[in-house]
Amino acid sequence: MPIHTLDSADDPRLLAYRDLTDVALRKKSEPESGVYIAESAKIIERAVTCGHTPVSILMAENWLAKMRLLLPNISDNDFGDIDVFIGPHDVLEELTGFHVHRGALAEMVRPTMASLDSVLAGAQRVVVLEDIVDHTNVGAIFRAAAGLGIDAVLVTPECADPLYRRSIRVSMGSVFTLPWTRIPNWPSSINELKEQGFHTVAVSPQNIGGKESQDLRQFTGTSHDRIALILGTEGEGLTAASLDNCDQSVHIPMSNDVSSLNVASAAAVVFWALQGAG
Repeated sequence: MPIHTLDSADDPRLLAYRDLTDVALRKKSEPESGVYIAESAKIIERAVTCGHTPVSILMAENWLAKMRLLLPNISDNDFGDIDVFIGPHDVLEELTGFHVHRGALAEMVRPTMASLDSVLAGAQRVVVLEDIVDHTNVGAIFRAAAGLGIDAVLVTPECADPLYRRSIRVSMGSVFTLPWTRIPNWPSSINELKEQGFHTVAVSPQNIGGKESQDLRQFTGTSHDRIALILGTEGEGLTAASLDNCDQSVHIPMSNDVSSLNVASAAAVVFWALQGAG
């Protein structure tokens, strides 16, 4: 495994790690390049365990020995010629735009996007993230979904990238293990969920088609073989077009003049409550 010692952030081989704090740039460049960035030794280890392939690894000098222990398969060169770059913290910070204090970063091959049919096959509880733009919220929802009985996640075309490094880190690697894909032609594709037997539920206090939004506590007492929960973007919530296409809406009862929860918090509450439904 080639190991390269850095003394400058200008090395052209480090393009994948440059300006990692430029979110707009990374949202475009990483998917187009077919890669993503895994941040922290633990996340890199989890990605490799899930079968993802590293292209290169960047780390501070003092992490090399520990990374060899965490990733013995890579150390044995089972993945071929993976470039490993080591350097002082100031060089890494100049390169990436932040202090790399979690040990290491890795440029990983982005897995092929799964088909919608394969993700839905056998799933009984799925969640759709409509245009959620905050990567922290996306990662937190994935983590809650993985831990609270959701079988798959669908993200709309405008939703934030689940494989952005912050989403991955907040999810604690759940984006590697929980089936997910982008659902096309949103919101008309809600009908495709219905055709596959999903009862489509908007998580919203808004009424649908003259039917009042149902209290979550009441909804958990109903029976549906397959449920698709639809969560809306931060602030504005679900679009009117999505609401119009859903079978019903469900809301979390609130008190003390609090109107709503953060979308990731709301998701966790609904996922937990839904474990006893069906």
